[in-house]
Amino acid sequence: MDKSYYVYMLTNKRNGTLYIGVTNNLVRRVHEHKKGLVDGFTKTHGVKRLVWFETHGSIESAIQREKNLKHWVRQWKIDLIEKDNPDWRDLYEEIVS
Repeated sequence: MDKSYYVYMLTNKRNGTLYIGVTNNLVRRVHEHKKGLVDGFTKTHGVKRLVWFETHGSIESAIQREKNLKHWVRQWKIDLIEKDNPDWRDLYEEIVS
């Protein structure tokens, strides 16, 4: 059975604090961030808005992409978000529908 893995970016507001993570269950993980169930950076900074994600077929490729993105300059991350989500809308409702 094929499994999907996700690399995602959260923010607290447009052009705000960015967080990059990886998970095998995007709906569950974003829900945990939104409800403050994840201790650490996202809870401390109120980072709850899903603004970008992509799907990978292996955990190795997802982790490598996450690591690469974390080394990008901020403007490249913003450009990646705004390519498909120029209004920085919260994509959570789209993935739970």
